Parts: sequence; C-alpha cells; structure tokens
Amino acid sequence: MLKTFDLVLIGVMTATAAVTYTIKHRAELKLEEVHRLEAEIKLEKDTIDLLKADWALQSQPNRLERLVKSYNDELKLQPTESTALVHAKELPMLKSEVPVPDVTEAKASAKGTTVASAKSATVASAKSAPDTAKGAQANAKAQPIPMPAPRGEAEDADQIETGSVEE
Repeated sequence: MLKTFDLVLIGVMTATAAVTYTIKHRAELKLEEVHRLEAEIKLEKDTIDLLKADWALQSQPNRLERLVKSYNDELKLQPTESTALVHAKELPMLKSEVPVPDVTEAKASAKGTTVASAKSATVASAKSAPDTAKGAQANAKAQPIPMPAPRGEAEDADQIETGSVEE
C-alpha cells in the first residue's frame, strides 16, 4: 500500500508542478504584453508631444504674418469683421429640420410622362438657360426653397448651445 500511496503523491506533485509552470508561463507572457503596450503608449505620447511642438512652430504669429505678406496677391486675405460672426441660433437649420419639398413631378407622371423624364427636362431647361429669367423661373418652380423653421427664443442671446449635428 505504501507504493500506491507514493505513486499517488508523485502524480499529485507532477500535476502541481505542471500547473505551476503553466501559470508562470502565462504570467510571463502577460508581463511581456504589458511592456509592449507601455512602449507603444510611450511612443504615442512622444509623437503627440512632437506634433504639439510642430504645431506651435507652424502657428507662430510672426511666421503667419510673413506668409500672409508673401502670398497676399494670390490669397487676397482680409481681416474678419466683427459683424461677420454669428451666434449658434443664427445658423441654418439642421438637415433633419428641412421640410420635404412638394413633388410637382407627380402631376407630370399622371399625364403620361415619367418622373425621371420630368426631372431630366427640369435639369435640361436649367442647363440651357441658367442666366435668363425663364430658366430661373423654371428652377424656382421645380425646386422649392426650404425656409428655416423658427427656433425657440433664448433667454440669453449670447449663450451658445452645443450638441451633435445630424447628417
């Protein structure tokens, strides 16, 4: 019976050693992965610092002023006037708020023409006479201009609303 007990103990010790080895091996692999990730993080931080330094050099006022002077004839830059700035309430409406235009082509399809031919006729008339009043009237009749819906009055006109823009 002593031999059987010795064999069982040897088996338990071998199993314990195998489990210990696999746990140690997995821990070493995880440690290597942690070191690799830390190196990647350091590289990204260094890259961000380098890009920030580059941006600081590129956006220096003296440099920008020299560029404006040298390319002034080509760019024709003008200072922004304070009246050109708008508040968020004054911006056009969101795409989701645009009303659906009336379909005038549906009447044409009832008379025997297809919607596609009505659209192509509208596009062709717009291309053939874009500068004439007749071409402009055809464009205005074919595509109604959406008007912005009134937004609620804000208590503070200087307050800017933030949010996501839907497209």
